[in-house]
Amino acid sequence: METYEIFKSLAIILVAAKVCGLLASKLKAPQVVGEIIAGLLIGPCCLNLVQQSDFINYMAEIGVVMLMFFAGLGTNLKSLLKTGPKALLIACAGVFIPLLGGFLLYSCYYGFAPSGSDEFYSALFIGTIMTATSVSITVAALQEMGYLKTEIGTTILSAAIIDDVIGIIVLTFVIGFKNPDSNPSSIVVNTLLFFLVSGLIGFIGYRIFKLLDTKYPHTRRIPILGLALALAMAYSAEKFFGIADITGAYVAGIILCNIQDADYIARKIDISSYMFFAPIFFVSIGLKTTFDGMTLAFLGFSILFVIVALATKILGCGLMSKVLGFKNDECLKIGVGMMTRGEVALIVAQKGLSVGMIDAKYFPAVILLIMISSIITPIILKLLYSKYPAKA
Repeated sequence: METYEIFKSLAIILVAAKVCGLLASKLKAPQVVGEIIAGLLIGPCCLNLVQQSDFINYMAEIGVVMLMFFAGLGTNLKSLLKTGPKALLIACAGVFIPLLGGFLLYSCYYGFAPSGSDEFYSALFIGTIMTATSVSITVAALQEMGYLKTEIGTTILSAAIIDDVIGIIVLTFVIGFKNPDSNPSSIVVNTLLFFLVSGLIGFIGYRIFKLLDTKYPHTRRIPILGLALALAMAYSAEKFFGIADITGAYVAGIILCNIQDADYIARKIDISSYMFFAPIFFVSIGLKTTFDGMTLAFLGFSILFVIVALATKILGCGLMSKVLGFKNDECLKIGVGMMTRGEVALIVAQKGLSVGMIDAKYFPAVILLIMISSIITPIILKLLYSKYPAKA
């Protein structure tokens, strides 16, 4: 590809992402759904205006690292600690049941594979994709109804944050086990070492940034250094510990989420991410998505994938809420509130594709899950709150 061809591809990607994103927003769907559809339209599936290239893949990888850094910056540690014990248990159930459900779905559909085989890890990874939760749609619905700051709203929000942390850890372990040179003990040791080193870096880094924040508040050097920290931790996670780079970026965001200028860093990062890198990442998913392997059998799998992913979240989170003493209607609200999927599910799926754990043909099933869960979750929540109103 000639160098100047890159500019044409980027221009098409950005315009298509914005147009389709706005159309999706008008239809009350997440903009990311529109951006993925943009990739389908301009890619090999339809118009074939843009082809995959190493450059686009590199830009997409930067985009996913920035998204996870931004997600870490948005973590509210105080809220997390306040509803911590209950939210942690709900999140654990919300990870384990979907993980098991996804594994059993793939195994029942394609046959149970022996432990350690490629098919075994593909089944495990399908479950890993199901573990992610995205509550942006749930938050918007609860805020509109005035229930976001209630106990149920706070519990859902906190559990979703913990859910994603656990999901990323599960992703790290699953990818580690897939490596033929790895063994369970080394993966456990590397993961523990990573979080121990991250704790040390966090302790030192937090104080350095707090000092910079005091001396140079709201200056561009702070978000620049913050992004440098995220990139360095993403590199270190992969290079030295064999852990997914997105884990390092997420931890970098958590390290900085409590400094005074955390929101300022997030705003600056969001500008670059929103305008350039994130659209390239989401469009690249559409570019990689193929319908070549779409048969009636796989269409059936995709439908079951969506059903199992939604049902296992409601079941896992709802049952644990019941054990913790919530009322039946509250358990249902928590379960439904946790069933939306979004960026993290796509990020996990993309990571699985890049390390060869799943095929690109599974992306339509993930996209279908995101679209359906994003549309029906606010509708069901409004019906539940109208039937079982709670104190705002």
